[in-house]
Amino acid sequence: MTSNQTVREALAVAVAANLPVLLWGDPGTGKTSTVLALGERLGLPVEAVVGSIREPSDFAGLPVVRADGTWFAPPRWAERLATAGTGLLFLDELTTAPPAVQAAMLRVVLERTVGDLTLPTTVRIVAAANPPGLAADGWELTAPLANRLVHLTWEVSAADIAEGFTRGFAADDGSPPPTAPTPAQVAAAKARIGEFLRVRPELLLDVPDSPERAGRGWPSPRSWAMAATALAAGEANASDEPVIAALLVGAVGEGAGYEALTWLRTLDLPAPETLLANPDAPLPERADRRHALLSALVAHVLADGTVDSWERAWAVIGRVARSTTDVAATSARTLAAHRPTGATPPTTVLELAPILRAAGLLP
Repeated sequence: MTSNQTVREALAVAVAANLPVLLWGDPGTGKTSTVLALGERLGLPVEAVVGSIREPSDFAGLPVVRADGTWFAPPRWAERLATAGTGLLFLDELTTAPPAVQAAMLRVVLERTVGDLTLPTTVRIVAAANPPGLAADGWELTAPLANRLVHLTWEVSAADIAEGFTRGFAADDGSPPPTAPTPAQVAAAKARIGEFLRVRPELLLDVPDSPERAGRGWPSPRSWAMAATALAAGEANASDEPVIAALLVGAVGEGAGYEALTWLRTLDLPAPETLLANPDAPLPERADRRHALLSALVAHVLADGTVDSWERAWAVIGRVARSTTDVAATSARTLAAHRPTGATPPTTVLELAPILRAAGLLP
């Protein structure tokens, strides 16, 4: 897979997961046409808004006096997306937007609010930008805006262009469009990212100390949450490792992103779905890996909310408890406290009575 193909897939996976994305690339390399083709592939109407020709009121709304007060009227592009009920908002030439316009765009990216109009949650947001040094009157992105986006670097090669000239530049390669991860998959991914941050707490927040760093991805609780969703989306669509790497690094930056990837790779944990389907699947030997495994499993079960997954999870916790009681205790406490209506505790719970008693869940 070429770097261009990696970014295309990463973009499609992020859009499917409803993560705001920013494509960085040189002028004239096909960023805009790629986004338009992706919208067509996913069946989403696309509204392109060029930052360099907009004013703050194009995002904050134009004040209109009414009998019942002032109404901040949204622009027509926002009304069309709201009427459609879904779509892809494409914010082009982002780095040519002055800081005042970028500030007005913050609310659109974070809350999907334009003036007094709230866009449907199904509206995806993709932006494109040239590096400030290559943009006419270019501006660095502000740190708060950059922290709300997954940053992908768009590169093209002569081979990519030659193939595009021959076969076309459509984003549809014949494969089925990516799908969004389930809430349970996202919850499990957040649990694994949370375990990583427990090991490396200094990477939770690293506010940029220079304009250059501020304009790209950097670690914060917000961007780590995006990284977890990106991880879940990549795994749900069986994406290659370079695609998942591009998404994680794009969310939290290179240093934190690659360190998280290395940690996740060394864990080599089975997916929660695999364990629930086969509770006898091999478990990691190390206690820290078992702790991460159970955290992801319990997060998956709580998000899934079904009786069957809750009952099946106890078999895995029981296996862990036989060798590492303290590791199983926390997960047993959480699972027992979130028993779904109608669930019957399996016989495994009786075997765990000493653990539950130690956790204060039994007299």
